[in-house]
Amino acid sequence: MNQKTTTAGWREWVLLPELGLPVVKAKIDTGARTSCLHAFSIDPFIKEGQEWVRFGIHPHQHNTENEVYCEAKVFDKRTVSDSGGHKEERYVISTDVILANQRWPIEITLTNRDTMLFRMLLGRTAMQQKIIVDPNESFLLGKPTKKSTSSSEESK
Repeated sequence: MNQKTTTAGWREWVLLPELGLPVVKAKIDTGARTSCLHAFSIDPFIKEGQEWVRFGIHPHQHNTENEVYCEAKVFDKRTVSDSGGHKEERYVISTDVILANQRWPIEITLTNRDTMLFRMLLGRTAMQQKIIVDPNESFLLGKPTKKSTSSSEESK
């Protein structure tokens, strides 16, 4: 497999273009298996015979006034243990992430992270064969833009 790996800092800016969000500050978390995204008012519904979920996001930490509402097809539901060992059933969506001018699909669980420092955790599964983490660095990759990225087909 001839995939290029990119060195990222322990926190980076990511873009989730299919959700229509602005760039989000993410913790690049090798301790988390699955990626997760801050979400509130999580509301499942049926669209064209398939389960979808509508949810709100406060995309910027320390700011609960700026709200963005998103919709995504439900990929799965999983019981996830947080860092404190608490188990929670979460909706899982599949969406593209843009980081380091690369775009690829990842799975993300939805949970309320209002009390947490980061709106998103990028977990190990999403990083496989793409990202190497330098824990001494932050924001090595700059802020991604929709215009400066390759398609998901090109980065697979």
